[in-house]
Amino acid sequence: MSVELFDVTIIGGGPAGLYSAFYSGLRNMKTKLIDAHSTLGGKMHVYPEKMIWDVGGVAPIKGQDLIRQLSDQALTFDPTVVLNEKVVSITRGENDHFILTTNSGERHWSQTVIIAVGSGILYPKRLEVEKTLNTPVKNIHYTMPQLKQFKDKRVLISGGGNSAIDWALLLEPIASEVGITFRKETPTAHERSVNELMTSSINIYSKHIVTDLVTDPKTNTVHTTTLTSIDTQDEIELSVDAVIINHGYEQDTSLLDESDLDLERKNDFYLAGTAECTTSLSGIYAAGDIISYPGKVNLIAGCFQDAVNAVNQAKKQVDPEADSFGTVSSHHAKLQNKF
Repeated sequence: MSVELFDVTIIGGGPAGLYSAFYSGLRNMKTKLIDAHSTLGGKMHVYPEKMIWDVGGVAPIKGQDLIRQLSDQALTFDPTVVLNEKVVSITRGENDHFILTTNSGERHWSQTVIIAVGSGILYPKRLEVEKTLNTPVKNIHYTMPQLKQFKDKRVLISGGGNSAIDWALLLEPIASEVGITFRKETPTAHERSVNELMTSSINIYSKHIVTDLVTDPKTNTVHTTTLTSIDTQDEIELSVDAVIINHGYEQDTSLLDESDLDLERKNDFYLAGTAECTTSLSGIYAAGDIISYPGKVNLIAGCFQDAVNAVNQAKKQVDPEADSFGTVSSHHAKLQNKF
């Protein structure tokens, strides 16, 4: 059977996967990128309006704009991009090539693989009380959509982590009223963000949880929420125009759980690797949050170095005579006619 063989196949379309696609093109590799979602960008879609400050050489930028720039860069050398396909297994075929099988049954052949799935395919943890409703409610949100839609609205945020606090602070000057509720005495967020929260005009309901939602059946929206004290069981009723939930995410780890290949794990999900982004199996590399090694930096900035290292390792696997490092981009012939 005739199959199309790629030099490298990248699993995951977040920052690590996107930069891997760009850099593998820079190294003249035949590249494919597969992502389970309908659009590129990965977890950054959770916070499209959030400002990102820690990418070197990039002025503070919204998540949605960084997605666009990374996606444009990733497509510079025309990699093959496959969306809405979830890789469920990786096996070895003839000539030691890898076969990647997706949930639709499609198979993809590659000489090397770069796993760049971040923390796995993420599904937001649902609000327990919402599960009792017959139909989805229009004004309950699990990601931060356009901020302008909350202008002059009464917004309640449930969650005490970094994203929940960031969302509350972003909405403070836009919404007419912002409240935040969480289970603990204090939020489990960065100290600076907590300090900003505590000195803001945001209504804080610590050690409370959302226990009831009153909806309007005509508009299918929530208009009243009930918060219950964890300590006393006392209740507070709040009128709301929107509810935002940030209780973390469920990780889909089936790619590693069901793979026929014995990849060494660091813990329940992360791959044990090296600073060169090799894994325990020759020909399989990893970049971004999925890989753990001494000195690992779990930031968007760190995933770019991971991507470069993973691609360089993959290039040497495909072509042992190749240079260990790629040509400096400003000297690269393929880029001379791009601008």
